[in-house]
Parts: sequence; structure tokens; C-alpha cells
Amino acid sequence: MRKVGIAGVPNQEFIDHYKDAGYEFIDLDMPITGIDYFDVIEKIAPKIYCATLKTVFVNALVIKPDIILADVGEGKCDGMRFIAEALRELLPDSEIITTRNMNSKPQGNPISVSDLPLKEKMNRIVNSVIMEVDKNLKPCKPTAGFWGVPPRDFAILDIFPNTTHIYGWARCMENKAPDNMEIEMFVDEGIPIVFFAQSFCQKTMLAKYLANKYNGLFVDVDAQLDDSTKAKVIAFLTLRGAIK
Repeated sequence: MRKVGIAGVPNQEFIDHYKDAGYEFIDLDMPITGIDYFDVIEKIAPKIYCATLKTVFVNALVIKPDIILADVGEGKCDGMRFIAEALRELLPDSEIITTRNMNSKPQGNPISVSDLPLKEKMNRIVNSVIMEVDKNLKPCKPTAGFWGVPPRDFAILDIFPNTTHIYGWARCMENKAPDNMEIEMFVDEGIPIVFFAQSFCQKTMLAKYLANKYNGLFVDVDAQLDDSTKAKVIAFLTLRGAIK
């Protein structure tokens, strides 16, 4: 079966086209079992760089999809433009298609406000980019919040209670509206919120700003969640009464 690798949130018409054509989809943004290393790109990419973009780079070079469908705008980030250009040269047998998903019309976010465990919420949001997922879920009143992008290491999500709402760009993903700053900036006030960003990502600026504005906790994580950051998140949520 021919494979199409996805980076970011490409336009829905591209997703539908390759789905109808019977392609197998691979989410290049997420770690893949057996490809959890960066030495493949050691000589061609900086060591201090966004772990998610490095994950895309490594996955693409190892898997070599027939087609790589990469959002290089609001549906991913500007950094993906440079990865895409490098892949054009490094993978001459793969077709590299770049898109800019400018959609800003919300399509709803029942997963983000559901009472599912936070890791399951995030998994469904990520999977919803390329497949249908169950969105008939029970909403809950938030007692905590996770703002940001889907982390490379989902271990941080295990710390939070089920009554955690998702905010930020992950909620934009669920809405299929990556170009909606109103959604990305929105949070429910009065609850403890962790404002998360991948280290070396430009969204660290927005995460830090909003954490200060809403008395939240700003954290940035590189490839793996470390014990210090984990302890910081646990202490914050415990002191604010979200977990015991």
C-alpha cells in the first residue's frame, strides 16, 4: 500500500483525496516505535532544535513515504518550510506537497471539554486529523487546563485529572481551524492551567505570556519529560487543588 506522511494539519481536501485513493496515512509529527532516535539527522540538523520538527525529519527519512503532505503555515509552523525543502533533496523518490491551511471556521471541540483522561483526549484530537473518531462524549466542568500543542512526550498528560480541558493550538486542531487566534488565545479563567510548549518553538512566547496573564504555569519540554518538570507540574496542580 502506498503511504502518505502527514506533518501538521494540511487542508482537508488533500486528506480526503488521498484517503479516497486508498493511501495509508502516517503521522510524521509523532514518535513511531522503533524510530525513537535523532542520530539519522545528526550531521544535517542542529542539535538544539524543536524536537517535534526533528521527529518529522527522522520519520520521513526512515520511512520514506511515497508522498509527504506538509503544512508549512498556520497548520504547522514556519520551520516546516525548511524541513520540506531539505526533504525534496534528500528523498528524490518522494513527492513533497506543501500546503497552508488558512481555515479559521470552528467546527467544534467536544473532545477538548470531555471527561476522558487527558492522554486519550489528546490522542483522539491527533487522530482526528486523518480519521474519524468518536466525538459523542460527556462534557465536564474544568478543574484544570492544558494549553498548547500535542507534546512529543505524552507522559506529561498522565499527571492531570480527567476534568482537564484542552486549550491552545490543540483545540484549534480539533476545530480544524489552525488559523483561529481567538480559539488559541482562549482559556477558562479561575482554574489552574499549565501552558505548555516544545522547547525552541516560537509558541513558547505565547505560552509564557498567557501563563503570566492567567496566573498559570509555563513549561517547555524538549524530547522527553524530565523529573524536574514533572515535579513542577505536580506541585502546581496540587497546590491549586486540581490533584491530591
